[in-house]
Amino acid sequence: MPTTRLEGDQMCMRIYIGEKDKFKGKPLYKAILDYLKESDIAGATVYRAMAGYGPNSYFRTVNILSLSVDLPVVVEVVDDPVKIEKVLLGLDNMIPAGMITLQEVHVLTYKNR
Repeated sequence: MPTTRLEGDQMCMRIYIGEKDKFKGKPLYKAILDYLKESDIAGATVYRAMAGYGPNSYFRTVNILSLSVDLPVVVEVVDDPVKIEKVLLGLDNMIPAGMITLQEVHVLTYKNR
């Protein structure tokens, strides 16, 4: 089946949080995904890190000997910059501690005709 390639400039937003972070009793990454979907964001992906540390320099890892249960989690979104800017206000009220990065990206999207 032939494919169509779409190309354009977009915004990539990465949200860095902890695996144990909660919002209204729900895992924060799930609450963020729900909020992004309700906000008509095209799509989002959640990555669970193998290891990492934040501003407090506490090292977290999946190493069985250390039994870390609060690994870093990254929620990544690529969409129109205007839509990303709109959801930032809501995220301000959801994230107790973490970091958000924004980056301009050039996107190639492939779709079946």
